[in-house]
Amino acid sequence: MIGKYFPQLLTSPGRKTSSGRRGSVESCDESDSNSPSFANMDAGLEHVERLLQRDVTRHIERCLTEAKASTLYCQMLLLPRQMLAKVGQDVVRSSADEPCGLRGASITVHVDCKDGLKSVGSIFLDQRVTPTFELSVIFKADKDDGWPSLKHIFDSNKVLKLRPEYRLVKRKLYSSASPVIHDFN
Repeated sequence: MIGKYFPQLLTSPGRKTSSGRRGSVESCDESDSNSPSFANMDAGLEHVERLLQRDVTRHIERCLTEAKASTLYCQMLLLPRQMLAKVGQDVVRSSADEPCGLRGASITVHVDCKDGLKSVGSIFLDQRVTPTFELSVIFKADKDDGWPSLKHIFDSNKVLKLRPEYRLVKRKLYSSASPVIHDFN
């Protein structure tokens, strides 16, 4: 009945079908030129993942930059090379199994300093989606005061150095499940 009104739904593009085969199931050959290859689909997913990672990385960088003077009380914030890219990658990976993916995330960024845990910002990538999980990114400040003999040269309040270790804490908002904690080096 559906094939009578919408014959294009039941046939593949470029294939002729007889009225006797209309609506029947046809086999799909993986080498068919009309179907996208799995490699292209994987490449497309990797491209989307890279774009999400770059977007998350920019948002985290913006949070840290805005918090330098107001929350962290420093003039310069030093990060290990490629650390933000790795954090962005881990954030994207940890949200992959969620129903709305990264769009359903409420991301909070914290820095664990000498004075305790300081919140430096929140990120909502899609304001139209109600968050289904919270992801806390916790950077660890280098608590080493350096060499005492050189302390008079460098004002320790002006420079804050982050360690390469960080923690991701994932908590589902509408579930009684315990939070999942991942420590990265």
